[in-house]
Amino acid sequence: MSLLDQINSPVDLKKLPIEELPRLAEEIRKKIIEVVFKNGGHLGSNLGVVELTIALHYLFDFKTDRLIWDVSHQCYTHKILTGRRERFDTLRQAGGLSGFTSPEESDYDVVQVGHAGTSVSVASGLAAAIDMLKKPGKVVAVLGDGALTCGMTFEALNHAASLQKNLLVILNDNKMSISRTIGAMANYLNKLRMSPLYEDVKKEVYQILEHLPVVPRVGVAAKKAIDHLRAAAIATLGGFIFEELGWSYYGPIDGHNIPKLIQTLKEIQRPRVAGKPVILHIITEKGKGSAPALADPYRFHGIGPIRYSEEGKISKTPPDKPTYTEVFGKAIVALAREDKNIVAITAAMPEGTGLVEFEQTLPERYFDVGICEQHAVGFACGLAKNGLKPVVAIYSTFLQRAFDQLFQEIALQKSPVIFAMDRAGLVGSDGPTHHGVFDITYTRLFPDFVVLAPKDGAELAEMLKFALTLNQPVFIRYPRTTVPDGQIPNSKFQIPNLQLGKAEILREGKDGAIIAFGSMVYPAVKATEILSAEGKQIMVVNARFVKPLDEVLFSRLSEEQPFLVTVEEHSLSGGFGSSILETLNRLGKKTNHIIKLGIPDRFIEHGPREQLLAALGLSAEGIIQKIKSII
Repeated sequence: MSLLDQINSPVDLKKLPIEELPRLAEEIRKKIIEVVFKNGGHLGSNLGVVELTIALHYLFDFKTDRLIWDVSHQCYTHKILTGRRERFDTLRQAGGLSGFTSPEESDYDVVQVGHAGTSVSVASGLAAAIDMLKKPGKVVAVLGDGALTCGMTFEALNHAASLQKNLLVILNDNKMSISRTIGAMANYLNKLRMSPLYEDVKKEVYQILEHLPVVPRVGVAAKKAIDHLRAAAIATLGGFIFEELGWSYYGPIDGHNIPKLIQTLKEIQRPRVAGKPVILHIITEKGKGSAPALADPYRFHGIGPIRYSEEGKISKTPPDKPTYTEVFGKAIVALAREDKNIVAITAAMPEGTGLVEFEQTLPERYFDVGICEQHAVGFACGLAKNGLKPVVAIYSTFLQRAFDQLFQEIALQKSPVIFAMDRAGLVGSDGPTHHGVFDITYTRLFPDFVVLAPKDGAELAEMLKFALTLNQPVFIRYPRTTVPDGQIPNSKFQIPNLQLGKAEILREGKDGAIIAFGSMVYPAVKATEILSAEGKQIMVVNARFVKPLDEVLFSRLSEEQPFLVTVEEHSLSGGFGSSILETLNRLGKKTNHIIKLGIPDRFIEHGPREQLLAALGLSAEGIIQKIKSII
């Protein structure tokens, strides 16, 4: 019987002798690889924290203590050890386990989270509350080195140190976040990896300095010189930045050596350290235990379902059509080759946003700012103010983090920045933390913003080229899926009939009209084709713009058509349909014959995108059913 089969809770884990734990780690790795290859998920990051997770659950009781995972995408071992082993095969499947921590699944999961840089803030609040309420327990936060590019992390490190609470932050350093970590902090961590074990050397330095001869009459100047020598000696060691912020720094240590991890964690629990904020710096290998993940850590950070060929090589059936991301990546490179003022910005997501080719071909005009969306937007403002044409490629869910910058640096300044909002709509198995279903609401709030969405790949390329002709902020939203037209436009793509705020009539009809936005256009067309065969002639309009709206066309349709159905892959609250209702109401038009289809006012669970859309009535079949119920 395997060791893993005996583990139904951390209580079972604590019964194992320490020398058996490496074997358990290998069994867990095998399980993670098997399930992630079948279901998709975050592979490399989870393989890197297997030993750390075992050590934490071996020493702590996280029913009393609290464990916070930054982003929480690296929680697979944690799930396996906390009573979810038998359900682990359902990972990221509809109705199955989430790919992130979820309090609905287990008391061991404190929060549901999917964005980077938040763990130290939440953990410090938990530690302060435990202290105020006189409760037992220690709080542990695990964050990756990529989180040290987040402003929120540094805000929390600064404040938490002043609280002096019983808080342990484990810095999981694998030299990467999703892509390779960049910036000055990444360089600093690289120096720390090359240094000796900080805590041991620090003790030796203190011992030496304490034995320096001190003559009572040496004078103030000499005493200051000795103090300066003491400070200089400590400053040459790693961890000095953290120590100056008020944290006790341990490390760096091997994050795959379970006995060393347990020994160090026990050392941190000693009275002279306990009760103070501590940073433990561990070095791990992203993708450990999987040859493909080690060879290509970028691709294997997060993967879809894959399989092995008969030759033992990874085999993945390529999609028959390109994705919107690929179309955007090709289009921006083609446009940038023609216009030297175009620059591209990403917040640590070059692969996910399709900017790899841009980085490789035009590196002097490519900026990866790290996981700091607020800075990305402010940085883009500065570039635009000097005459450049910044294109910020960013996930819809991550742009939310820069809402204030959209107001201050973009809206108020009228900065002509283009935002390519990838993953707008339902993203599938990543679930509610990553669904991009609120961006229409928060972008159409501000004056002078242009917000639009393409119906297919050709239109995405056209919209990007069109956006570059405007001297105002532009937001182009597109989903995480393949393009329905199957096209990656070449460098000669045109803007045939794209006009600011003008919709496109795709199909005429007098029995009603569907006004579809972005990804919902093709399902709407398919629905009307089926209805046409049944004798019902329904008009289809490709809205293209949500701001500004085609007020002339929609006003006319509200008077001529017996009903209007708006369809959007977005929250109904404040979304595309709401914008039409508001506009027609302002113009004094009737609105009681308008029906909105979209995402209801609740968080949508994880599962395959097409399955989620169908369940929400956002498919051709769902549109047909709604129209038949109206008729």
